[in-house]
Amino acid sequence: MILSPRCGGSAAASAQRPRRGGRRLGVAGGAAALLVATGLVLAQFRGERRIERGSAWDERRGVPDWEIDPDFRSDVFTFVRIAYGSWGGYDRGWGRRGRGGGGWRTDYPDSDLNFSFRLQQLTSLKVDPRGEVLELTDDRLFDYPFIYIVEPGRGMFFEEEDAAALRRYLLAGGFLMVDDFWGDYQWDLFYAEIKKVFPEREPVDVDLGHEIFHIVYDLKEKPQIPSIDHAQMGRSAGITYETGHGPNAETPHYRAIYDDKGRMMVFICHNTDLGDGWEREGEDEWYFREFSEKKAYPLGINIVVYAMTH
Repeated sequence: MILSPRCGGSAAASAQRPRRGGRRLGVAGGAAALLVATGLVLAQFRGERRIERGSAWDERRGVPDWEIDPDFRSDVFTFVRIAYGSWGGYDRGWGRRGRGGGGWRTDYPDSDLNFSFRLQQLTSLKVDPRGEVLELTDDRLFDYPFIYIVEPGRGMFFEEEDAAALRRYLLAGGFLMVDDFWGDYQWDLFYAEIKKVFPEREPVDVDLGHEIFHIVYDLKEKPQIPSIDHAQMGRSAGITYETGHGPNAETPHYRAIYDDKGRMMVFICHNTDLGDGWEREGEDEWYFREFSEKKAYPLGINIVVYAMTH
């Protein structure tokens, strides 16, 4: 069954939208309404081809491009991936998983390009087609209201200045999405690092009834998206979790960290991999239909719209 937006079809709210070159997080400014296209259904995917990977020398990797209105260049949504350090300190480089084995670049750039395209296509958000990659200590971080960390359970390490910068950013109104780590061991590694940022705050479970699961697409369950390889291996048995990560990787968990006013600052996707659902949509029809179309894109769009309207 193809997912469709909840009854009513639109999610509208006022939200402070920091500009890249002017307005910044924590500084008063005009409000903007973010409207999801009325009546839109994810079945719009049908009848159009999946995004096939282009040549390795093609900057867009086969993903359609679009122009940004020059009058609103500083008001577009930009998907910002965080380049973090890992144990050993050598993994802020540009290998697939970083030179030191860190996972910050996993699924890059296809994941970011595909998701940005689908946001532009399926919502009324105006989206930067290219995204950004920033370190936490980059002063430009405060120009963007949404940031993304992937694979934090593979040795992510925050230096003191990283943790301090992330804390300032989140308390100033920023939003962090964390994705793609599995089992108790990787959770423990992530937990140790996020406690450097908020030693006084605990991640708490987010119930299925929370608005983030329904704001655009009305999800009936907490979705689990495995990598394409694990999905194919588990297909005949109906297994949707990634094996080989130790105990307690079977059930998806969604947790959040809130500020003192109850605003969600961090949304944590554990035992699931939305990034692979975005990255690998063009490689296998079955994976696209079962995981990208029904789960990874609907939840990803929900997260961004929620973050931008709260």
